[in-house]
Amino acid sequence: MLQEILESSTSDDAVEAAAFVGGKWTRDGPPAYRIGPYLGKVVTNSYPASESQVADALAYAAENAPVVGHLAPATRATVLERAAQSAIEHRDAIARLIALELGKPLKDARGELDRVADTFAVCANETRHIGGDMLPVSGWARGIGNTAMTFRAPAGVALAITPFNAPANLLAHKLGASFAAGNTTIVKAPPQAPATTAAIVALLLDAGMPAEAVQLLHGGGDVGAALCAGEAVAVISFTGSAETGAAVARAAGAKRLVLELGGNAATLVCADADIAHAARTCARTGYSNSGQSCISVQRVYVHRSRFEGFLAAFRDEVAQLKVGDPLDPATDVGSMVDEQAAARVERWTADARLGGARIVLGGTRDGATLLPTIVADPPADADVVVKEVFGALVAVLPFDDLDDVIRACNASRFGLQAGIFTQDIRTIFTAWRELQVGGLVVNGSSNYRLDHVPFGGVKDSGFGRESPAHMIDDYTVVKTLILRGTSIWGEQ
Repeated sequence: MLQEILESSTSDDAVEAAAFVGGKWTRDGPPAYRIGPYLGKVVTNSYPASESQVADALAYAAENAPVVGHLAPATRATVLERAAQSAIEHRDAIARLIALELGKPLKDARGELDRVADTFAVCANETRHIGGDMLPVSGWARGIGNTAMTFRAPAGVALAITPFNAPANLLAHKLGASFAAGNTTIVKAPPQAPATTAAIVALLLDAGMPAEAVQLLHGGGDVGAALCAGEAVAVISFTGSAETGAAVARAAGAKRLVLELGGNAATLVCADADIAHAARTCARTGYSNSGQSCISVQRVYVHRSRFEGFLAAFRDEVAQLKVGDPLDPATDVGSMVDEQAAARVERWTADARLGGARIVLGGTRDGATLLPTIVADPPADADVVVKEVFGALVAVLPFDDLDDVIRACNASRFGLQAGIFTQDIRTIFTAWRELQVGGLVVNGSSNYRLDHVPFGGVKDSGFGRESPAHMIDDYTVVKTLILRGTSIWGEQ
């Protein structure tokens, strides 16, 4: 199936993104059409799941969870290692598919496939280390004479709901870690990237993942809600907006949840910062994937003594970004996910201007392509400051005092990740301690992630941490064994 998907992506015909339910690929029901945001034509046909398909998928998962759970960790690790190698081999072809479906520049899509390979490799390594603990029970009087141990058992059935902005790598995190833990997984693909999702699932199946270990369903919120409510599902991993995350939690009820939600990430540029380095880094990471990342540089707070210098350097760096065809390897900024998303950011830019902000660059669009936009000194209550822009726009604001700018950052309902440029260790530790975020990047922007390092947020940015090791914790349950009368210390 993988070769069929990738070969069809090079033709003029739309790619057929089948579902994978009950151990077989299916194209049941009327198709849904994905229009590529740059090409403006249908690039993918997918087949939204019916109520009966949802029910079949849940029943199949419940029945076959033990099959996956009984696979040896070494077997699961070998499959994931093969998948990592396959991601490298098919890097360019899957990257082209991402560019077609989403308008993401080819260079960014190739980078995403590099991360997919790394993520599967890390998942394989973590699989080999799943174990348990010997507990020190004899340190308490009632524990004397006893031995206690734990091990991590698969949760059973996991549900992975993935977003459009990084459809390959975020699926690799969720599905890779779930399989590493010994679960069967139901994947609900984003409607904007059905073929990319199908390609990653097919890649894993080709690498030896048993059919019992994964199912793929297409559709919208109704399909996701029905899956979340399924009694067979033990754990749900969702990445998306805060509003949809709240809906997932309501539909799920008393289930284990890992929610990686939105953000409006801040990066601080302090008085002692290397301004040229900060401007170059923020330009590169503020507009990659047209800013459609939950940790994309959205708010840059610059010490007032360096504000105009940074703004000039930042403008020069952004002006050099090449905007255009996402299939051109030289393109830096492609299209946003659709024309409506680009129009929303264009509208927010105009509102900021009416509020007194300077539009230093951009502010206009061509269809779904928003020109890289810089908004200088917008009002503190402007949409581009308080909401998640999720687009090719960066707001630049001055600050005078570290405590004040930390309060400004923390006023956000979001708290995913932040960046800071400074050489002062006291400033670094103060920011790390006081910023209400899940992670801080020093001398880098907010938009940086290592796939084997804990990643997640606080407040409306969600809870739980995504990295293979931490997700395996969420995808497993601790089982305890107590052996009476087996300790070398005997009875009290």
